[in-house]
Amino acid sequence: MTTAPEPSFGIMTAPMQVDYRDVLRVWREADAIPQIGHAWLFDHLMPIGGDPDGPVHEGWTLLSALAAQTRRLRLGLLVTSNRFRPPALLAKIATTVDIVSGGRLDFGIGAGSRPSVPMARREYDAHGLPYHDAAHAVEALAEACTVIRRLWTEDAPFDFHGTHVRLTRAFGNPKPVQRPRPPIMIGGRASGTLRVVAEHADLWNIPGGGDIDDLVARSRLLDRFCAEIGRDPAEITRSIHLPVSYDEPGTTRDKIAEAVGSGFSHVVLGLAAPYPAGVARWVADELITPSTRGSTAAGPVPSPVP
Repeated sequence: MTTAPEPSFGIMTAPMQVDYRDVLRVWREADAIPQIGHAWLFDHLMPIGGDPDGPVHEGWTLLSALAAQTRRLRLGLLVTSNRFRPPALLAKIATTVDIVSGGRLDFGIGAGSRPSVPMARREYDAHGLPYHDAAHAVEALAEACTVIRRLWTEDAPFDFHGTHVRLTRAFGNPKPVQRPRPPIMIGGRASGTLRVVAEHADLWNIPGGGDIDDLVARSRLLDRFCAEIGRDPAEITRSIHLPVSYDEPGTTRDKIAEAVGSGFSHVVLGLAAPYPAGVARWVADELITPSTRGSTAAGPVPSPVP
Protein backbone atom coordinates (compact mmCIF):
# COMPACT_ATOMS: atom_id res chain seq x y z
CA MET A 1 0.00 0.00 0.00
CA THR A 2 1.42 3.38 -1.06
CA THR A 3 1.70 5.98 1.69
CA ALA A 4 0.64 9.48 0.70
CA PRO A 5 3.50 11.99 0.94
CA GLU A 6 3.43 14.53 3.73
CA PRO A 7 2.19 17.85 2.33
CA SER A 8 4.60 20.75 1.99
CA PHE A 9 3.44 24.35 2.18
CA GLY A 10 4.71 27.55 0.66
CA ILE A 11 3.63 31.11 -0.11
CA MET A 12 3.36 33.10 -3.31
CA THR A 13 3.76 36.88 -3.39
CA ALA A 14 2.81 38.22 -6.81
CA PRO A 15 5.28 41.09 -7.36
CA MET A 16 2.72 43.57 -8.70
CA GLN A 17 1.14 46.58 -7.03
CA VAL A 18 3.75 46.19 -4.24
CA ASP A 19 7.10 47.61 -3.23
CA TYR A 20 10.25 45.49 -3.12
CA ARG A 21 10.55 46.08 0.62
CA ASP A 22 7.06 44.69 1.19
CA VAL A 23 7.94 41.44 -0.56
CA LEU A 24 11.30 41.24 1.19
CA ARG A 25 9.62 41.66 4.60
CA VAL A 26 7.29 38.72 3.99
CA TRP A 27 10.03 36.46 2.62
CA ARG A 28 12.39 37.19 5.51
CA GLU A 29 9.64 36.40 7.98
CA ALA A 30 8.74 33.18 6.14
CA ASP A 31 12.38 32.13 6.01
CA ALA A 32 12.37 31.91 9.82
CA ILE A 33 9.17 29.79 10.01
CA PRO A 34 9.80 26.05 9.57
CA GLN A 35 6.21 25.26 8.54
CA ILE A 36 6.73 27.32 5.36
CA GLY A 37 9.02 25.36 3.09
CA HIS A 38 8.99 27.34 -0.15
CA ALA A 39 8.23 30.78 -1.56
CA TRP A 40 7.29 31.90 -5.07
CA LEU A 41 6.95 34.91 -7.34
CA PHE A 42 5.17 35.06 -10.68
CA ASP A 43 6.51 35.97 -14.13
CA HIS A 44 4.67 38.87 -15.71
CA LEU A 45 5.97 42.11 -17.18
CA MET A 46 2.80 44.11 -16.58
CA PRO A 47 0.10 43.82 -13.89
CA ILE A 48 -2.59 41.19 -14.42
CA GLY A 49 -4.74 42.60 -11.60
CA GLY A 50 -5.47 46.01 -10.12
CA ASP A 51 -4.20 49.17 -11.78
CA PRO A 52 -3.10 48.08 -15.29
CA ASP A 53 -0.43 50.78 -15.22
CA GLY A 54 0.74 49.97 -11.70
CA PRO A 55 4.18 48.67 -10.72
CA VAL A 56 5.34 45.12 -11.40
CA HIS A 57 8.85 43.76 -10.80
CA GLU A 58 10.70 41.42 -13.17
CA GLY A 59 10.54 37.96 -11.66
CA TRP A 60 14.02 36.49 -12.08
CA THR A 61 15.81 39.67 -11.03
CA LEU A 62 13.67 39.91 -7.91
CA LEU A 63 14.08 36.20 -7.21
CA SER A 64 17.87 36.52 -7.23
CA ALA A 65 17.67 39.43 -4.78
CA LEU A 66 15.41 37.43 -2.46
CA ALA A 67 17.66 34.37 -2.78
CA ALA A 68 20.51 36.47 -1.42
CA GLN A 69 18.35 37.68 1.48
CA THR A 70 17.09 34.25 2.62
CA ARG A 71 18.81 31.12 3.87
CA ARG A 72 16.33 28.24 4.08
CA LEU A 73 13.32 28.58 1.80
CA ARG A 74 13.22 26.79 -1.51
CA LEU A 75 12.24 29.36 -4.10
CA GLY A 76 11.10 29.83 -7.67
CA LEU A 77 8.73 31.45 -10.16
CA LEU A 78 5.19 30.13 -10.47
CA VAL A 79 5.89 29.88 -13.37
CA THR A 80 8.33 31.32 -15.89
CA SER A 81 6.83 32.16 -19.26
CA ASN A 82 8.84 30.32 -21.88
CA ARG A 83 7.72 33.03 -24.30
CA PHE A 84 9.80 35.75 -22.60
CA ARG A 85 13.41 34.50 -22.78
CA PRO A 86 15.41 32.23 -25.10
CA PRO A 87 15.85 28.90 -23.28
CA ALA A 88 19.65 28.94 -23.27
CA LEU A 89 19.59 32.38 -21.67
CA LEU A 90 16.95 31.18 -19.21
CA ALA A 91 19.15 28.22 -18.25
CA LYS A 92 21.98 30.64 -17.47
CA ILE A 93 19.70 32.89 -15.40
CA ALA A 94 18.32 29.94 -13.43
CA THR A 95 21.81 28.57 -12.81
CA THR A 96 22.86 31.93 -11.39
CA VAL A 97 19.88 31.98 -9.02
CA ASP A 98 20.62 28.42 -7.90
CA ILE A 99 24.19 29.45 -7.11
CA VAL A 100 23.14 32.65 -5.30
CA SER A 101 20.64 30.64 -3.22
CA GLY A 102 23.10 27.87 -2.38
CA GLY A 103 21.07 25.27 -4.26
CA ARG A 104 17.48 26.16 -3.31
CA LEU A 105 15.92 26.79 -6.73
CA ASP A 106 12.83 24.95 -7.92
CA PHE A 107 12.72 25.79 -11.62
CA GLY A 108 9.16 26.67 -12.62
CA ILE A 109 8.30 27.01 -16.30
CA GLY A 110 5.23 27.01 -18.51
CA ALA A 111 4.16 27.61 -22.09
CA GLY A 112 3.14 31.21 -21.37
CA SER A 113 -0.04 33.19 -20.89
CA ARG A 114 -3.25 32.09 -22.52
CA PRO A 115 -4.81 34.28 -25.24
CA SER A 116 -7.99 34.32 -23.14
CA VAL A 117 -6.32 36.52 -20.49
CA PRO A 118 -6.24 40.00 -22.10
CA MET A 119 -4.26 41.66 -19.29
CA ALA A 120 -1.55 39.06 -19.71
CA ARG A 121 -1.67 39.10 -23.52
CA ARG A 122 -0.95 42.85 -23.73
CA GLU A 123 2.50 42.54 -22.13
CA TYR A 124 3.89 40.82 -25.22
CA ASP A 125 2.93 43.65 -27.56
CA ALA A 126 4.15 46.22 -25.03
CA HIS A 127 7.60 44.60 -24.88
CA GLY A 128 7.97 43.70 -28.54
CA LEU A 129 7.69 39.96 -27.87
CA PRO A 130 6.10 37.57 -30.39
CA TYR A 131 2.95 35.77 -29.36
CA HIS A 132 2.34 32.53 -31.22
CA ASP A 133 -0.57 30.13 -30.99
CA ALA A 134 -0.90 27.49 -28.27
CA ALA A 135 0.47 24.61 -30.37
CA HIS A 136 3.62 26.60 -31.12
CA ALA A 137 3.98 27.51 -27.44
CA VAL A 138 3.72 23.90 -26.25
CA GLU A 139 6.18 22.61 -28.86
CA ALA A 140 8.62 25.37 -27.91
CA LEU A 141 8.22 24.49 -24.22
CA ALA A 142 9.18 20.87 -24.87
CA GLU A 143 12.30 21.92 -26.77
CA ALA A 144 13.19 24.47 -24.09
CA CYS A 145 13.00 21.84 -21.34
CA THR A 146 15.24 19.56 -23.38
CA VAL A 147 17.99 22.11 -23.96
CA ILE A 148 17.83 23.56 -20.45
CA ARG A 149 18.36 20.10 -18.94
CA ARG A 150 21.28 19.50 -21.29
CA LEU A 151 22.89 22.85 -20.49
CA TRP A 152 22.68 22.03 -16.79
CA THR A 153 24.13 18.53 -17.10
CA GLU A 154 26.32 18.06 -20.17
CA ASP A 155 30.09 18.45 -19.87
CA ALA A 156 30.83 19.41 -23.47
CA PRO A 157 29.39 21.90 -25.98
CA PHE A 158 26.57 20.60 -28.15
CA ASP A 159 24.45 21.64 -31.12
CA PHE A 160 20.67 21.51 -31.07
CA HIS A 161 18.55 21.91 -34.19
CA GLY A 162 14.90 21.85 -33.22
CA THR A 163 11.84 23.37 -34.81
CA HIS A 164 11.82 26.35 -32.43
CA VAL A 165 15.25 26.27 -30.75
CA ARG A 166 18.56 26.21 -32.63
CA LEU A 167 21.84 26.29 -30.73
CA THR A 168 25.43 26.01 -31.91
CA ARG A 169 28.13 24.87 -29.48
CA ALA A 170 25.86 25.51 -26.53
CA PHE A 171 27.48 24.99 -23.13
CA GLY A 172 26.53 25.81 -19.57
CA ASN A 173 29.35 26.86 -17.24
CA PRO A 174 29.09 27.09 -14.27
CA LYS A 175 26.64 24.32 -13.51
CA PRO A 176 23.84 24.63 -10.93
CA VAL A 177 24.68 23.78 -7.32
CA GLN A 178 22.01 21.06 -7.30
CA ARG A 179 23.07 17.87 -9.02
CA PRO A 180 22.26 16.57 -11.43
CA ARG A 181 20.03 19.66 -11.82
CA PRO A 182 17.39 21.75 -10.05
CA PRO A 183 13.91 20.20 -9.85
CA ILE A 184 11.69 21.20 -12.76
CA MET A 185 8.13 22.35 -12.10
CA ILE A 186 5.87 22.75 -15.12
CA GLY A 187 2.62 24.66 -14.73
CA GLY A 188 -0.46 24.25 -16.89
CA ARG A 189 -3.60 22.23 -17.55
CA ALA A 190 -3.85 21.80 -21.34
CA SER A 191 -3.37 18.28 -22.68
CA GLY A 192 -0.35 19.27 -24.73
CA THR A 193 1.33 20.81 -21.71
CA LEU A 194 0.58 17.71 -19.62
CA ARG A 195 2.46 15.59 -22.16
CA VAL A 196 5.49 17.83 -21.63
CA VAL A 197 5.00 17.46 -17.87
CA ALA A 198 5.03 13.68 -18.21
CA GLU A 199 8.34 13.78 -20.04
CA HIS A 200 10.24 16.50 -18.19
CA ALA A 201 8.75 17.56 -14.84
CA ASP A 202 9.50 16.66 -11.25
CA LEU A 203 6.53 18.75 -10.08
CA TRP A 204 3.31 19.74 -11.84
CA ASN A 205 1.42 22.85 -10.73
CA ILE A 206 -2.14 23.90 -11.45
CA PRO A 207 -4.25 26.78 -10.07
CA GLY A 208 -6.87 25.66 -7.55
CA GLY A 209 -9.72 27.11 -5.57
CA GLY A 210 -12.49 26.01 -7.93
CA ASP A 211 -13.82 22.61 -8.95
CA ILE A 212 -11.49 20.01 -7.43
CA ASP A 213 -13.01 17.24 -9.59
CA ASP A 214 -11.72 19.02 -12.69
CA LEU A 215 -8.21 19.17 -11.24
CA VAL A 216 -8.32 15.51 -10.28
CA ALA A 217 -9.34 14.69 -13.86
CA ARG A 218 -6.32 16.63 -15.13
CA SER A 219 -4.13 14.69 -12.70
CA ARG A 220 -5.49 11.39 -13.99
CA LEU A 221 -4.81 12.48 -17.55
CA LEU A 222 -1.22 13.16 -16.52
CA ASP A 223 -1.07 9.63 -15.08
CA ARG A 224 -2.16 8.28 -18.46
CA PHE A 225 0.44 10.27 -20.35
CA CYS A 226 3.12 8.99 -17.97
CA ALA A 227 1.99 5.41 -18.57
CA GLU A 228 2.22 5.93 -22.33
CA ILE A 229 5.94 6.75 -22.08
CA GLY A 230 6.70 4.22 -19.33
CA ARG A 231 7.15 6.69 -16.49
CA ASP A 232 5.89 6.15 -12.95
CA PRO A 233 3.31 8.92 -12.31
CA ALA A 234 4.34 8.92 -8.62
CA GLU A 235 7.63 10.49 -9.67
CA ILE A 236 5.78 13.75 -10.36
CA THR A 237 4.68 15.74 -7.29
CA ARG A 238 1.24 17.32 -7.70
CA SER A 239 1.30 21.02 -6.78
CA ILE A 240 -1.61 23.42 -6.40
CA HIS A 241 -1.84 27.18 -5.98
CA LEU A 242 -4.61 28.28 -3.63
CA PRO A 243 -5.57 31.92 -2.98
CA VAL A 244 -5.66 32.88 0.70
CA SER A 245 -8.65 34.62 2.26
CA TYR A 246 -7.56 36.81 5.16
CA ASP A 247 -11.19 37.38 6.16
CA GLU A 248 -12.34 33.74 5.93
CA PRO A 249 -9.40 31.50 6.84
CA GLY A 250 -11.76 28.58 7.38
CA THR A 251 -12.63 28.64 3.68
CA THR A 252 -8.94 28.47 2.80
CA ARG A 253 -8.41 25.59 5.24
CA ASP A 254 -11.27 23.71 3.61
CA LYS A 255 -9.66 24.16 0.19
CA ILE A 256 -6.32 22.96 1.56
CA ALA A 257 -7.93 19.83 3.01
CA GLU A 258 -9.76 19.17 -0.25
CA ALA A 259 -6.59 19.55 -2.31
CA VAL A 260 -4.37 17.44 -0.04
CA GLY A 261 -7.06 14.77 0.15
CA SER A 262 -7.10 14.68 -3.66
CA GLY A 263 -3.38 14.02 -3.97
CA PHE A 264 -1.98 17.55 -4.24
CA SER A 265 0.83 17.36 -1.70
CA HIS A 266 2.67 20.57 -2.67
CA VAL A 267 0.52 23.54 -1.64
CA VAL A 268 1.33 27.13 -2.60
CA LEU A 269 -0.72 29.71 -0.70
CA GLY A 270 -1.22 32.90 -2.68
CA LEU A 271 -1.04 36.07 -0.57
CA ALA A 272 -2.89 39.17 -1.72
CA ALA A 273 -1.33 42.62 -1.32
CA PRO A 274 -1.20 44.65 0.81
CA TYR A 275 0.42 42.04 3.03
CA PRO A 276 -0.82 42.18 6.62
CA ALA A 277 1.69 42.61 9.42
CA GLY A 278 2.99 39.22 10.48
CA VAL A 279 1.26 37.52 7.56
CA ALA A 280 3.76 34.65 7.27
CA ARG A 281 3.34 33.74 10.94
CA TRP A 282 -0.44 34.02 10.54
CA VAL A 283 -0.33 31.65 7.56
CA ALA A 284 1.68 29.13 9.57
CA ASP A 285 -0.50 29.35 12.69
CA GLU A 286 -3.96 29.65 11.13
CA LEU A 287 -3.66 27.76 7.85
CA ILE A 288 -0.74 25.33 7.81
CA THR A 289 -0.67 24.03 11.39
CA PRO A 290 -4.45 23.44 11.60
CA SER A 291 -4.33 21.72 8.19
CA THR A 292 -1.65 19.31 9.33
CA ARG A 293 -3.37 18.62 12.67
CA GLY A 294 -6.95 18.56 11.49
CA SER A 295 -7.92 21.59 13.59
CA THR A 296 -10.50 24.19 12.56
CA ALA A 297 -9.62 26.87 15.08
CA ALA A 298 -9.31 30.36 13.65
CA GLY A 299 -7.24 33.18 15.03
CA PRO A 300 -7.47 36.93 14.48
CA VAL A 301 -6.68 38.31 11.08
CA PRO A 302 -3.59 40.55 11.13
CA SER A 303 -3.94 44.19 10.19
CA PRO A 304 -2.75 45.24 6.74
CA VAL A 305 0.48 47.17 6.47
CA PRO A 306 -0.02 50.29 4.35
